[in-house]
Amino acid sequence: MRIHEYLSDQATRRAEAIAIQDWDGTLWSFAKEWEAAQAGAELLKQAGVQRGDRVLMVTENCACQCAFIFACSLIGAWAVPVNARQTASELSRIITHATPRLAVFMADVSPEAKAHGARLKATEAIGAWGRVLMAELGPSDPAPDPDVAVMLYTTGTTGTPKGVMLTHANLVFAGITSTKTRGMTESDIVYGALPMTHVFGLASMLMAATFAGSVIRLEARFTPAKLYDALVSGVTILPAVPQMHALLMQYTAEKGIDSIAGGPLRFVSSGAAPLDPVWKRKAEAFYGIALQNGYGMTETTAGVCTTKSVFGDPDISVGPPLEGVEISIDERCEGGGAGIGEVLTRGPHIMLGYFRNPEETAKVIDHDGWMHTGDLGRIDDKGLLHILGRSKELIIRGGFNIYPPEVEAAFNDHPAVIQSAVIGRRTGTGDEEVLAFIQVPHLDAVSMEDLRTFAQAQLSAYKHPSQIILALALPAAPTGKLLKHRLLDEFADQLD
Repeated sequence: MRIHEYLSDQATRRAEAIAIQDWDGTLWSFAKEWEAAQAGAELLKQAGVQRGDRVLMVTENCACQCAFIFACSLIGAWAVPVNARQTASELSRIITHATPRLAVFMADVSPEAKAHGARLKATEAIGAWGRVLMAELGPSDPAPDPDVAVMLYTTGTTGTPKGVMLTHANLVFAGITSTKTRGMTESDIVYGALPMTHVFGLASMLMAATFAGSVIRLEARFTPAKLYDALVSGVTILPAVPQMHALLMQYTAEKGIDSIAGGPLRFVSSGAAPLDPVWKRKAEAFYGIALQNGYGMTETTAGVCTTKSVFGDPDISVGPPLEGVEISIDERCEGGGAGIGEVLTRGPHIMLGYFRNPEETAKVIDHDGWMHTGDLGRIDDKGLLHILGRSKELIIRGGFNIYPPEVEAAFNDHPAVIQSAVIGRRTGTGDEEVLAFIQVPHLDAVSMEDLRTFAQAQLSAYKHPSQIILALALPAAPTGKLLKHRLLDEFADQLD
């Protein structure tokens, strides 16, 4: 099935049921969303979009974006949603690589989208979807594979961006698996602050809620105040990343609120970073329910593994593989051995490949269909996967392997720490030193010496950071995922 068929089915069976509470509070029924998707499809066809063409969507979370994703599905085009907060040069690189036929700018939800549209001389189009700006970007250049539903661009360092081709089958599998894992029903309300321009938000929010018939409460931009209001006013499912949890608990602590236990929330998850047991206990005490952990990436349509923990479970793994998903450990990589190695996975969640990049595709998907994730992990005797970090982020100091997440966990246990990021830096001797970047609510919340003493009590000597940097914010993607490759440049003036 194609993804729009699930929306069509909801609109047929439950026309007036609420599908979306938009970022501005507007309520969209399934009938209204389906009408907007159909009208959007006609608009795209009138603009010359053909089956296999790419349609760039410059946006932040809104019902209009949802409608155009399903509109593309209706006519066999590829939706290419990108976050409007990208710079003009970043957007230009994506346009050059994707060669989209058309760009749609959700100008009402995002001033940045409006500015990008103006720069590209976009014109206004008003209809059942609301108001958008549209710009024709080039001649039709249909791709040969019509089964691709969405192409997402990964958060990279520099150079040519990678377009991850996700098929309808990928997204259907991800959406249905999410609904089963959470036990989602038509009475659920999903909090939608994760950007749908990234796979976590696209798959675990939009697809899951559409397939289950749940409501999505969309937020264009995350703030802890809005999240708190949502949690005490009906939201039942919270998919989030660690930064969102940390900022929420900082916000409530400043207001003297220790817990929201007993509210409507029934499922809360965390992804994108390994869990620390102390932090997990703190989060569970705050929410009053079990915190579920998961693992995935853009190339695996978000999901590989997820937990089904009970409240208070000390397990900090990412759980067993999802039903239908295989995992394996390749110990031959750097830092591997003794049960530790690169995480491999295969199954119906694996991307079709990287757009127009067969060489890079072949590097990560082998001839047996295994996806080489680049993450280091181990599988315990219960079949649970433990993620130790990115293989490229492994720090080798004095011949010892250091996994950044265990150093980060030592700092994250401190009550004044919001989150931390640890990286290695090559020294003049060819060895590596450990650098720790610590996000705090204000710069006098804790001293570097206090933090150093606190962490040293939990870490072997060779894992001690050479330098600690305090910061009010760390570089992050719109998803909240920390961008470690930017740390050295952003804090160059503070590094020895």
